[in-house]
Amino acid sequence: MSETELDNVETLADLADLAREAAQDDDTVLVFIEQEDSWFAVVRVDGEEDPRIFVSDAAAAARSSYGDVVLTEELVGRAGDSEFDDLDSLVTELEDSEEAELSADEDDEDEAPPSGPGGVPVGPLGDSELLAEFGVAASALLELSGEDAEPGDALSELAEALGCGEVLEAVR
Repeated sequence: MSETELDNVETLADLADLAREAAQDDDTVLVFIEQEDSWFAVVRVDGEEDPRIFVSDAAAAARSSYGDVVLTEELVGRAGDSEFDDLDSLVTELEDSEEAELSADEDDEDEAPPSGPGGVPVGPLGDSELLAEFGVAASALLELSGEDAEPGDALSELAEALGCGEVLEAVR
């Protein structure tokens, strides 16, 4: 585990290439991303396979500078949706949607889970099973992504469970 600058990373492919460069042989590489303690992502890169992604709060990620790296069209389910040509327009619409949502009546519990424009859900998104073979069940990962969870604390707990907690704290 090491800290890596993401300044030159613009796409998931860039991030995957960076992870592969850091790998020894074809070992699995886990990338933890935490943004302003509002969301976190875990990206798993296994050799040349497509990266697997879990994001704790997709709507929060969509509003951040690294959101466009982890929120791929495939992950969000917007493939072929021309309504959002770039993430900036999605962010603007998410902000507008949140303002409208705050003024709306929230008493109906039978409604669909909240989502922003373009189907970006509020809450966890992605492959919650990506750490299962390392002993972190999907339910535990989802619990760490809950409303009351702090993303920084969640990553610390994940790192401890994976046996690399001291290394994570050293690079923070």
